[in-house]
Amino acid sequence: MANRRQFLTGLLATGLAPLPTWADAGSPAFLSAAARADGAYVLCGISTDRDILFQIPLPTRGHAAAAHPIKPLAVAFARRPGAFAVVVDCASGQSIAMLNAPQGRHFYGHGAFSQDGAWLFTTENDYEAGTGRVGVWDVSAGFQRAAEFASGGIGPHDIKRLPDTDTLVVANGGIDTHPDSGRTKLNIATMRPNLSYIADGKVVEVVTLDPDYHKNSIRHLSVAHDGNVAFGMQWQGDGPALPLVGTHMRAKAPHLFSIESTALRQMQGYVGSITFGQSGAEVIATSPRGGLVQRFDATVGALTNQTPLEDACGVANAPGEVIVTTGTGKIVGLNSDQTTTHAALRWDNHLISLRAETHSLRPRQFPERGTKRGV
Repeated sequence: MANRRQFLTGLLATGLAPLPTWADAGSPAFLSAAARADGAYVLCGISTDRDILFQIPLPTRGHAAAAHPIKPLAVAFARRPGAFAVVVDCASGQSIAMLNAPQGRHFYGHGAFSQDGAWLFTTENDYEAGTGRVGVWDVSAGFQRAAEFASGGIGPHDIKRLPDTDTLVVANGGIDTHPDSGRTKLNIATMRPNLSYIADGKVVEVVTLDPDYHKNSIRHLSVAHDGNVAFGMQWQGDGPALPLVGTHMRAKAPHLFSIESTALRQMQGYVGSITFGQSGAEVIATSPRGGLVQRFDATVGALTNQTPLEDACGVANAPGEVIVTTGTGKIVGLNSDQTTTHAALRWDNHLISLRAETHSLRPRQFPERGTKRGV
């Protein structure tokens, strides 16, 4: 054993040892935060067969995660308003770094890596100034804080990278909050959500909705292989909710999806997560409050199908399938109607596709199925 360790150490010193990849973590297809029956919080790797490949402890409740494009590293973000995020090595199961929000900031539960994996971008609230910021973290320096820039709005939540570029799109929800007031929303009457596109740290395009929609908080995003951006919203008004799903292509007007009043009312004003279908021709939105999954034709923006599903929230693509996770421990295939239940787990808000995170969202094969690891 000592000789083996010495041999590996020598390889590392000469740079000849292979770098670890997601295959070393069992080639998970998805990541999701969860709460266990014993009260502990974990980040799980999930296979295409919906087996649990690993469970890595988290210090508190998670929200979403960002997956490194090459290395088996994930950044697990605490539920908003969280002041920290945990970097975990999914191959070893170890926490290797902690991201602490700068003084006067908190995270919003989401982040994205640059195309080459050298930088991590995090959405943040500068709560004294009441403005959104994007933090920049240097991966090679052990995830040290390197820079920051404006998010282009207030309350930045989700953040994605456009395919094959380092241009970012940010969902600025428009809601001002302050830790002294907990999760209280301080500016509903004047909120103004938007989509902001950012290149090289500069806002290059801002997309706002019609003034009648200014209480529709843009929260979650999905990006198709052609750069089309789907967004899910959460209604903050007192009256009936307005349409909660739309798409946007750069340099064009946003396209809000039409939906009849009964189906809209069933969503209870709340989209919890959203994804494009594998080809980009379909958009799927979940509502944990409404206990519902809705599917839309992305081209015309029309509702094509809806499925009742208790506490449905996380949603992502699998080969020939759309996978939804629930707060009741279920992993449901919408196309096959096959359900796997992990009774000891309660899935949190988002199901992160490794294929979408580590590559552009294109109709291609997922990673090879990995070997199940101990949980």
